[in-house]
Amino acid sequence: MIEGHFIVLEGIDGSGTTTQTGRLADALRSRGLPAHTTREPSDGPIGMLIRQVLTGRLVVPGSTGGRAPSWSTMACLFAADRLDHLEAEIHPNLRDGVTVISDRYDASSVAYQSISSGLELDASVIDWIRTVNSRARRPDLTLVLDVPVAEANRRRRQRQGRVEIYDDDELQAALARFYTDIDAFFPTDRIVHIDANRSVDEVAADVLRAVEDLRRLG
Repeated sequence: MIEGHFIVLEGIDGSGTTTQTGRLADALRSRGLPAHTTREPSDGPIGMLIRQVLTGRLVVPGSTGGRAPSWSTMACLFAADRLDHLEAEIHPNLRDGVTVISDRYDASSVAYQSISSGLELDASVIDWIRTVNSRARRPDLTLVLDVPVAEANRRRRQRQGRVEIYDDDELQAALARFYTDIDAFFPTDRIVHIDANRSVDEVAADVLRAVEDLRRLG
């Protein structure tokens, strides 16, 4: 059996990665192609722990009280979750010929942890994060949803749900700069930028077109 494709959607919070992950899977299934959606942090044991950190339910001791774990600890947690995610969910589906679509992957670790380190785009920090993720399978295609920071902020404020530790406008602006230049950090990956400052249908059409191009290339 031919192995399925591994496709990742990336972008700042509010760019629409979750919506477009679902839309892409629906479009592939409507064509009779098997597709499996997933996300990071994953729904595995380490991923669920990370989600408790992100929502402030799990903290570590600090000089002024409870705080989130350090950026380096978070980078290691995300890397461990990623390897478990690959072993338990992604690889088995790919081997069965299923296209796996992940809402975020290791580019998010490089972006979020390097920027939250306080050393934005520091080469040594980025190299270290990439090293701890070096055993992670490369995506066949990474789709980056580009959206202006102000629009992403507006979308986030309209969402219901608990505020997470990365829901900071200044941090999100730094993340947007990273995603604009993401190709420089993953020079051997196949990366396609999508203008996500449009309707959901228009973005979905371009996402599907990029995946169809990948399928034609084999």
